Amino acid sequence: MVKAMRRWLCCIPGGGGDHEISGGQERDYLWEIYSLKEIQHATNNFHNDNKIGEGGFGSVYWGRTSKGLVIEFQIAVKRLKAMSAKAEMEFAVEVEILGRVRHKNLLGLRGFYAGGDERLIVYDYMPNHSLITHLHGQLAADCLLDWPRRMNIMLGSAEGLQYLHYEANPHIIHRDIKASNVLLDTNFQAKVADFGFAKLIPEGVTHLTTRVKGTLGYLAPEYAMWGKVSDSCDVFSFGILLLEIISAKKPLEKLPGGMKRDIIQWVTPYVQKGAFEPIGDPRMKGRFNHDQLKMTVLVALKCTDSNPQNRPSMMDVVEWLSGMNRTKEVRTMMSKNPKDAHYEDDEETDRYTSYEEVTDYESFEAIEKVVDKGKTPPAPRKAR
Repeated sequence: MVKAMRRWLCCIPGGGGDHEISGGQERDYLWEIYSLKEIQHATNNFHNDNKIGEGGFGSVYWGRTSKGLVIEFQIAVKRLKAMSAKAEMEFAVEVEILGRVRHKNLLGLRGFYAGGDERLIVYDYMPNHSLITHLHGQLAADCLLDWPRRMNIMLGSAEGLQYLHYEANPHIIHRDIKASNVLLDTNFQAKVADFGFAKLIPEGVTHLTTRVKGTLGYLAPEYAMWGKVSDSCDVFSFGILLLEIISAKKPLEKLPGGMKRDIIQWVTPYVQKGAFEPIGDPRMKGRFNHDQLKMTVLVALKCTDSNPQNRPSMMDVVEWLSGMNRTKEVRTMMSKNPKDAHYEDDEETDRYTSYEEVTDYESFEAIEKVVDKGKTPPAPRKAR
C-alpha cells in the first residue's frame, strides 16, 4: 500500500514522501509519509485525552510534532477503524483526492501512514473545530459565529466547492457536504474536509450512477432515489448547509409524534409570507444584515430546487455570495447611543462589531426574480 501511495504521490508536483521542509520554507501543502512511531509520539499513543472527534470512520486525535520543521506544530490524525475493503478504499480515495487539490478553503493534508492494520491520515489542526460544533454542539451557546463570520464561512465553503467542480483536474464531486465536514481555522475561515466519499469525474462526463453515500437531510432527491450523482448534488447539499448556517436548525428534526421535518419544509412557510427575520439564528439577537439574510435564504432555495436542471452552478453561487459581500460600510451603532459605536477592522475575518451596510440591490433583485420564475439568474453586477 505504501509503495502504491509513493508511486502516485511522486507524480504530483511537490509530492513524495522524501520531501523535507526546512524551518524557513513555506510549506505550500507538501506531504510526508509518517512512521507509526512518529504519530504515536505526537498523539501520546492515541491517548483518550487527545481524542477530539469520533464517527463512523473511526476517531480523530489532536497531536503535536516537529516533523520536517524546526518548531512544533499541531496536527489532527484520523485513525480509521478495523480495516475492511470499504475502509481501505475510503482511505485511498481521501489521500488521493487530498493529494490533488490546492485551495485555501480545502483542508490541507500533512501526510499519512499505511501499514499493517493501521490507516492514518494527518491533517492541519483546525483550532476552531467544525461548523457543527458551533451550530449544534458544545460551542453553540457561546455564539461565536456572528453574521459577518457566517457570511465568510458560506462564501469560503462555496469557493472550495467551486474549485473542486471546475479547477481540480479531473473534476471532483464531494458527495458529503455537511456542517461536520466544514472545519474552521484560527480566523474562522472555512475548510471543506473529508473526501472519503468523493468521486473523480472524467472529462466530458456530466453525471454517474453509483451507490448512494452521504448523510440524510443533505442528499439531493435524484441521488437519494436513483443514485444519479453530479456536481448538482453538491449544490443541493450546499443549499441545505446555507439554511443550516443561517438558522442553526438541523437539516432534519423530529416532531412530536415521531414525524420528521426537513429544513426546507420548515423555512418555506416563512419565505411564502415574506417573513425572513424569524429564519435567522435567534442567538444572533437580530444582529444581522437583513437584506443579506434574505438573499442567502433565496440562494439556498434555488440550490435546493427539486429539479437539478434548475439549480445554479457553484460558480453562480460564488458570484452571488461575493456580490453580497461587496458592501459599503457605514459606521453606525446598532444600539441607541451613537457615542458607543465601535468599529473593528479585521482583514482576516471582515468582522464588524457594529455596522449597517449598503448592499448591491441590483444583484438582490435579480436573485429574487429567478427564485420566483425558476430561471438561472445572471451573475451579480461587478463592483466598480
